[in-house]
Amino acid sequence: MSPLERITKRVNQNGDVNLPETPRPLLTLTEFFDGNKTVGSIGCNLTPTPTPSELYEILTRIAYRTDVHDIRVQISMFDDPDWPFSDTVWIITSAESDDVSKWFDEPVRPDECWSGWTDGVSFEPYEVPPEFNPVACWWD
Repeated sequence: MSPLERITKRVNQNGDVNLPETPRPLLTLTEFFDGNKTVGSIGCNLTPTPTPSELYEILTRIAYRTDVHDIRVQISMFDDPDWPFSDTVWIITSAESDDVSKWFDEPVRPDECWSGWTDGVSFEPYEVPPEFNPVACWWD
């Protein structure tokens, strides 16, 4: 199975991800970045647009922090046939959202970071351990 076939199956396992009622997939870093060579699949509005491997390196570094439990990539759309699109990464952490924002160098810093799942959006099941909270890192 090719990387594109694998991620297509994974992203659409709960229904058509392009429909708002479909729970947003929350992929591991490996699931999203393994085989991803599509510039703009994440961080598309950053200038210059980083490659997937550059963002993977940054997020992997953050994942090794002692105050981080996990990182999940939210799939927002799959309207590009080359790879699904994400505008939000969820960092499961004990840190505050203002601190999380500072973990990113200025050129790749999210436009906004906030604590807690987005109201009105359905996500696939994910259990956050006690003492941790989901922090959204969103790029416009």
